[in-house]
Amino acid sequence: MIRRFNRSMNTALGCALALVLIGCAQAPKPLYHWDGYQRMLYEHLKGESVDPSTQLLQLQAFSDKAKTAGSALPPGFRAHLALVQLRLGRASDAQQMLESEKAAFPESTPYMNFLLDRMKPAKP
Repeated sequence: MIRRFNRSMNTALGCALALVLIGCAQAPKPLYHWDGYQRMLYEHLKGESVDPSTQLLQLQAFSDKAKTAGSALPPGFRAHLALVQLRLGRASDAQQMLESEKAAFPESTPYMNFLLDRMKPAKP
C-alpha cells in the first residue's frame, strides 16, 4: 500500500514539475519584425496610403525599428521600399533594394530579376 502511495506521489510530483516547466517557457521569438508593416502594406494596396515621400520615411523608420530590435525584415519589405523609391525617381536606390531582397530571399530571384529587367532602359 505504501509503495503504491509512493509511486502515485512520484507521478504527481513529476507531473507538477512538468507543468511548472511548461508554464515558465517563453513564447518563441517571431521570425520577422512585422510591427505595423502589414497595416501599412494593406493601406498602400487599397490606395489609402500617404504620398511616396512620407511612405518612404515610414518604411525607413520601420527598418530602423527592426534593426534596433535585432529582427529580420519581412519578405517583400525591400521590394516595397524599392517601388516607393522608384516613384520618387531614385532608380539606383530601388535597384539596390531589389538586389538586397533577392539576397535575403533567394526564392524571389525570378521576380526580382523581372523587376530589375523592367528598370533597364528600352532598346531602340
